[in-house]
Amino acid sequence: MTQHPETGPAAPSIEQVRRQIARYGLSADPQAILVAARLMTAGARLGQAGEVHFGRFGLSTGRYRLLADLEDHGGEKSPSQLAATLGVSRATVTGLVDGLEREGLVVRRPSAEDGRGNVVILTARGADRLRELAPEHFARMQSLVGGLSVEERATFLDLLARIVAGVDALTED
Repeated sequence: MTQHPETGPAAPSIEQVRRQIARYGLSADPQAILVAARLMTAGARLGQAGEVHFGRFGLSTGRYRLLADLEDHGGEKSPSQLAATLGVSRATVTGLVDGLEREGLVVRRPSAEDGRGNVVILTARGADRLRELAPEHFARMQSLVGGLSVEERATFLDLLARIVAGVDALTED
């Protein structure tokens, strides 16, 4: 098996994990704990890098995801639909929409289906922002996984889906 450098200075080693498991008198699998810990470290680093990346375009990761979701769904969605699709709270969507609206990238309009609610609409300026950032964004995304072969990416997607299916283990009561 190929050895790879740690995912960063905060990523534990297998020896550290073994010591922690022994310290607490547990019978956990050190490799499983190491994989989970390194995945969490990589996720944090990826999140930080994503913010730097989208910051180049005057956006945050959340703002980009909201704009892209609107574009993918005909340019219009309710805040509750956006919250569900993005996996965030309505309050988070409100904050994202407030900022995007100030920049003229989205507008709120009364819903034609529900007169009490609003819909968020992608503006031409918002669509232009997505179009402008697309070449660099997709080139950088491709470079992110450029060290993986097509077969490795397919395996990674399968493994990632299985890990995501287990995420609730961290949050359930």
